[in-house]
Amino acid sequence: MKFQSLVVVAFSIFNFLNIKAQNHELGKVTIAELEQKKHPIDSSAVAAILFSKGLVKLTASGYSDVNFQTRIKIYKKEGYDWSNVQIAFPAGKLSELRIKDVYTYNLVDGKIVKSKLSQDGEFIEKNNKRYWVRKIIFPDVREGSIIEYQYNKEGGFLNIQDWDFQKNIPVNYSELKTIIPNSFSFKRNLKGYFIPKTTTEIVNKNGSLATESTYVFQDLPAMKEEIFVNNINNYRSAISHEIESISIPGQAFKSFSGNWEDVVKTIYKFENFGPELNKTDYFEDDLKLLLKGKIKVEEKILAILDYVKTNIKWNNHGGYGCDKGVQKAYKEKTGNCADINLMLTAMLRYAGLNANPVLISTRSNGVSFFPNTDAFNYVIVAVETSNGNILLDATDKFSTVDVLPLRDLNWIGRLVRKDGTSEITDLMPKKISSDIVSMSYGIDDTGNVEGKIRRQYSEYKALNFRNNIDDVKETVYLEKIGNDNSEIELTDYKRTNEKELSLPILETFSFTGSNFFEKIGEKVYINPMLFFTNEKNPFKQEKREYPVDFGFPFLEKYTITIKIPENFTVENLPESVSIVMEDNLGFFKYEAAISGDKIQLGIQHQINEAIIGADKYQMLKEYYKAMIAKETEKIVLKRI
Repeated sequence: MKFQSLVVVAFSIFNFLNIKAQNHELGKVTIAELEQKKHPIDSSAVAAILFSKGLVKLTASGYSDVNFQTRIKIYKKEGYDWSNVQIAFPAGKLSELRIKDVYTYNLVDGKIVKSKLSQDGEFIEKNNKRYWVRKIIFPDVREGSIIEYQYNKEGGFLNIQDWDFQKNIPVNYSELKTIIPNSFSFKRNLKGYFIPKTTTEIVNKNGSLATESTYVFQDLPAMKEEIFVNNINNYRSAISHEIESISIPGQAFKSFSGNWEDVVKTIYKFENFGPELNKTDYFEDDLKLLLKGKIKVEEKILAILDYVKTNIKWNNHGGYGCDKGVQKAYKEKTGNCADINLMLTAMLRYAGLNANPVLISTRSNGVSFFPNTDAFNYVIVAVETSNGNILLDATDKFSTVDVLPLRDLNWIGRLVRKDGTSEITDLMPKKISSDIVSMSYGIDDTGNVEGKIRRQYSEYKALNFRNNIDDVKETVYLEKIGNDNSEIELTDYKRTNEKELSLPILETFSFTGSNFFEKIGEKVYINPMLFFTNEKNPFKQEKREYPVDFGFPFLEKYTITIKIPENFTVENLPESVSIVMEDNLGFFKYEAAISGDKIQLGIQHQINEAIIGADKYQMLKEYYKAMIAKETEKIVLKRI
């Protein structure tokens, strides 16, 4: 991984001398570009950024102006989405966004034909209170087209927008230039696996000194989606800027937050955060009744968590600051995650527990590697005990103690105490979540299989199961199981502990089906795991760029009993095997034995870490390959 990055960086620097010779100006599309049928480096690319240039200038008063220019080549129909451009801007401020030079270029009879954006190809979407979106649909887009456009946008006070160099398609050339007056100091935060060519110089702008920085990338590969990646943007090559200080002649010097401790202290003082934790009169009477007779810490936690989940519905909005405020949310029985979880924190504190909010960034929001108040977009709760922290989130009706919604499981958060101190909080589960199956069945000469299944889910496996069956009619659920599993028929279905969230959820049923084994002459070939068999390795690519994120440690365990049909004997039984990955990352165990007229199998697949680094990918890939080969190995029966 590191070696590959160094090679790409070296390649980019070597070719930097040739960049100026390439065409990176709007309006100068060439026939050669239009004739190109596929990307020269990535033949699978559906489209590519031929060039992308951004210029961000900060005025002497601190307001930013953004100019963005781009040219995109469409190779395949699947790349048409890149001709639908969306640009966000502050709600109601149409004048702050100016789009121009929107054209589509095509090659027709050997000549370049230029199509201009029509009036019906542009509209505004006003679905958000804070931001509106201006949408552009390019005209006459086809395979081989080139599109280009530019816009100017006012970026706000002391705000330099984050800049993604790397995209989900190849980027031939990407450049960002910032011009910042020397009275403002910004911290530059680069992330991703690739390093830009950077130049910095001091220039004179309107009689004042400014720092002009230019960041250039060439031939950036597409961000390829990989299975078990929580958020690919965590690894995207990008740059962000954070104001550090203001030093204007004649005015006092001002320094801004430079570490996580300062960031959380700032957030705690926000009107819609810290002060909301001190409000209790709206729930005191209700809580006294709820806690009557409850002495143990566990009883109080479960009672209060269940009370909040039952009475306050999440409106699907994030944020660490309250939208309505805890009192109004309590009265209206709905609120955003801060309304709900800050309320939960206040209630737990009122009950005498050491509860504190935990600022986090959800999986969809990505991981922020640098201290800033925008790093977080969500808040949960931690109860500090002598045995460690207990994590809670009352926005999901199926979450429970230390079982958070999956969106919360994003590496680390930051616990914030009343006295302003804070500490890193590990969000990743350590306890194994299990899916345990007991299956017994028999077969006959006609290919029919008849059996019974008992399946038990715990922890996050139970959370996922409960969310999947929520509001789904049982008949619909059973029909889906039958259709997804070789058209089996289910009877005698029962479900236990569906609402008892602290207990594993259990389902039992009988099943019948056919075509589960192959008969050749006097021999029968059985795949013993039937429809539970893992037949495909999810890890197919040769190299892995990003960590493998399973979300949580898990165990999949199968105990299988097969009744040998009359007049048959076992000719071949798979050998028992055990596979253990290094560093205790996981193991696979397969045990097979014959006892009387029954075949007994015990199969376990356990992953002990929620996240496995890319450096372990080859080992993980080979582990899965060996496991699947074993699971698909057939039992052979021979007629006596």
